[in-house]
Amino acid sequence: MVRLTIDNQSVEVDDGATILDAAAKLGIEIPTMCFLNGCTPSTSCMVCMVRLADSDEMTPACGTIAQEGMTVVNDCDQVRQARITALELLLSDHAGDCMGPCQIGCAAKMNIPLMIRQIAAGDLDRAIATIKEDIAMPAVLGRICPAPCEKVCRRNQLDEALSICLLKRFAADADLSSPNPYKPKCAPANGKRVAIAGAGPAGLSAAYYLARKGYACIIFDERQEPGGALRYEIGRDQLPGDVLDSEIAQIIRLGVKFQHNTRIGKDKSLDKLCKSFDAVFLAVGKIAAEEIEQLGLKAAAKGIAVDSNTYQTNRGNVFAGGDAVRDGRRAVRSVADGKEAAIAIDQYLSSKNPTGPERPFNTRIGRLEEDEVERFKACAGDAARQTPADSEAGFSAAQAAAESSRCLHCDCRKPDACKLRKYSHDYRVRPGRYKGPRRLFEQQTQHSEVIYESGKCIDCGLCIQITAQEGEKLGLTFVGRGFNVRVAVPFDRTIADALKHTAKKCARACPTGALALRQEVCD
Repeated sequence: MVRLTIDNQSVEVDDGATILDAAAKLGIEIPTMCFLNGCTPSTSCMVCMVRLADSDEMTPACGTIAQEGMTVVNDCDQVRQARITALELLLSDHAGDCMGPCQIGCAAKMNIPLMIRQIAAGDLDRAIATIKEDIAMPAVLGRICPAPCEKVCRRNQLDEALSICLLKRFAADADLSSPNPYKPKCAPANGKRVAIAGAGPAGLSAAYYLARKGYACIIFDERQEPGGALRYEIGRDQLPGDVLDSEIAQIIRLGVKFQHNTRIGKDKSLDKLCKSFDAVFLAVGKIAAEEIEQLGLKAAAKGIAVDSNTYQTNRGNVFAGGDAVRDGRRAVRSVADGKEAAIAIDQYLSSKNPTGPERPFNTRIGRLEEDEVERFKACAGDAARQTPADSEAGFSAAQAAAESSRCLHCDCRKPDACKLRKYSHDYRVRPGRYKGPRRLFEQQTQHSEVIYESGKCIDCGLCIQITAQEGEKLGLTFVGRGFNVRVAVPFDRTIADALKHTAKKCARACPTGALALRQEVCD
């Protein structure tokens, strides 16, 4: 047995154990990507670097044997910077998107690719649940959204973008017409109340997400019926009243209350709301500077001045969003404001410092070369963009299936399991710090169980060790020299030839999305 210290904590481990083993025994997580129990440490990713205090030497924890009396520093600026540099170097040679361009282009950041796969699988229950994680009124937006997601759809480089809005509308309409429309699980009532001024898209969205968190919400509105601009400024030929009413009814099902014919600042003062409620969200639409000042708030060029991340105003428990803070009059942006403000309000009322929604880490390939787009198409259908036979009815089930099959699957197949993404998020790295010519997008799709994208490979060699250990006749190997070394199939054979019985094991061991299961993840 040997005794050592990690971050001032003493631990005793078996002779021959590594620093990584010792840290695990203490419950200290040291990030590592190229290490796997049962495989020989390759110390290639350099993400597990630690400092030996006695010598100031940096060393990889996964391959360094613990020595008696060793003092290890895992948590310091020097170690953190070494890990950041290692991650940024790995990202400099990475050819893959964590999130699809459509999700980035969506104001609400809805997981559009997942929704599309769920529709393709005929799983509309999960599709509507995915949609409503980010969009409270998808049947409405499926009719009136200007579809910024479609403008950035990578399929545009082949023929035409996917009809994302119509797919969203298809799932939402199917849900509303079902005997039991989707109702999310709500947290138990927490005893706190939020007043929402304005029953337009921002106010309705905020109420939906706050109610899910257990808050009692009352929406005050100057009109007789809820909906704001959705009801009073958009023609019924574009947005039928029954669709709007049905979506508002789903919000009411969560316990949201309304008080109509009440204008904040006239019929009820903001001061009174602040005293009667734990927080206030102002979604009153366009508001004049003098009215903003009368409410005791600061004005900005486009409306009420708010923190751009949290929507919090100069009055601590007052938040604002939608057209009250910005120009544009886009319902999808207002719906997104309501959701994001709800997150910040929940943080505030949970005695946390409001920071707003967490921004997921993302890498982007950028515009593809013509032959790269063709490679993306390998996993997509050849159907032409679908057009509803009846514009008022939207897609049929057959059309929705055909349209969803056109998706190129631009997003990562392992978005939550990719260690490169996880640690890049944890360490707040800059993916474009080391710029240079990127790898070309490549994918091998010949295997029935897995897909291999070499541009996401970090050359950890775990799959090579696994195929050797498991006796694969061909297996995988390193090819090339220097910086151009790559994991590949020997003799220019296919991934199907290489992985006869170890495909799933290799995919599970892969620390990135380079080797991923072909089976679509729909949950």
